[in-house]
Amino acid sequence: MARSNRQSKILEIISVKEIETQDELARELKNANFDITQATISRDIKELGLTKILSSSGKYKYAPVGSAEETLSNKYLLILREAVISVRSALNIVVIKTLKGMAAGISSFIDKLNLTELMGATYGDDTVMLIFPSTSYALETVDTLNEMLS
Repeated sequence: MARSNRQSKILEIISVKEIETQDELARELKNANFDITQATISRDIKELGLTKILSSSGKYKYAPVGSAEETLSNKYLLILREAVISVRSALNIVVIKTLKGMAAGISSFIDKLNLTELMGATYGDDTVMLIFPSTSYALETVDTLNEMLS
């Protein structure tokens, strides 16, 4: 579980910050209380399929990229399964409860699913909320996510 927590944290960090080097990523992980080596960071970057892309600020940053099939790789599903506690709907809103500190990474994963009817999403420390135009779309998404979790 430590590896999936660390990799989820990496996804969270790169989703909210422009991380240009492995040293920057190591500092961020150490600030988040992960005891990490350079070799482990390099292996995590490879396993998560991260690459450097040009950001809007003109700097290169780490980002997960690839096809839809790569997005749903076993690594991402493992992180989803380890980090998500529950998925429920409240009318047209889907509420995803996660382990503390995992909501940003899960929100990033949800973005990769390209849910066509998703109107918007927000997250806190341990909760992701997805907003849909109707209850039926929310229920379909709950079913889809729960299937991924099993």
